[in-house]
Amino acid sequence: MNKVLDNHYYQPGELRGTRVMNLFDQIAKKYDLVNDIQSGGLHRWWKHHLIREASVEPGNSALDVCCGTGDLSFALSAKGATVTGVDFSQAMLEEAHQKKAAATSNSDPKSQPTFIRADAMDLPFEDETFDIVTMAYGLRNLSHWERGLQELHRIVRPGGRILILEFGKPPNAWWKNMYFAYLRLAVPLIGWSVAGDAAAYQYILTSLHHFPAQRGIESAMVRLGCRQIRTKLFLGGVMSLNMARKAPSERPISAAE
Repeated sequence: MNKVLDNHYYQPGELRGTRVMNLFDQIAKKYDLVNDIQSGGLHRWWKHHLIREASVEPGNSALDVCCGTGDLSFALSAKGATVTGVDFSQAMLEEAHQKKAAATSNSDPKSQPTFIRADAMDLPFEDETFDIVTMAYGLRNLSHWERGLQELHRIVRPGGRILILEFGKPPNAWWKNMYFAYLRLAVPLIGWSVAGDAAAYQYILTSLHHFPAQRGIESAMVRLGCRQIRTKLFLGGVMSLNMARKAPSERPISAAE
């Protein structure tokens, strides 16, 4: 098998979830630090753009799926939303809870996110529950990413916003090759030196090879009937932000009409 694609954390099909969960449990304590190093801190800027595009209004209900250590969850809360963060990695949630404990000492606990463990492809919420649904660096990791997107669409309210930040595939071939070389060579080295696990970070490129990235997400949003579908590319497509609104409900026509 191609060494780029041969990664013990990557397993197509139903077994993939367990392996990916093990990956994030393994790297949770160094996750934020490695993100800062491998992106040069830019991941915070990209997340800032997502929050700005979310157009949060005080009192909005928001769900942050694959919340990890909680960056987006805390940012949504800071804008006045009532936020629930979900992730299937207990170790990542423990990091989020530690951040919450530190933040709560200086603020009202009620203004902080609630974190729960849940599967992104089987979310424990009723249909049309949230005004805003976000996901950063999660969709590519699901065993069935399109089913995961369907879940996001299911639990957002009509007119509500779906925002997905994910590794992209640059449309320029030269830049894509340079970017993939960085993911293949530099990122695993950073992962090994900081988190002690090169394979966990080699997995990024492996998973991206099997993922349709921003154009695939756009097409899936169209199939779901989403409205106002937009895609913003960062650094020439190194990262992408896919955005859409759930179509408003059509008012049923009564017999009298």
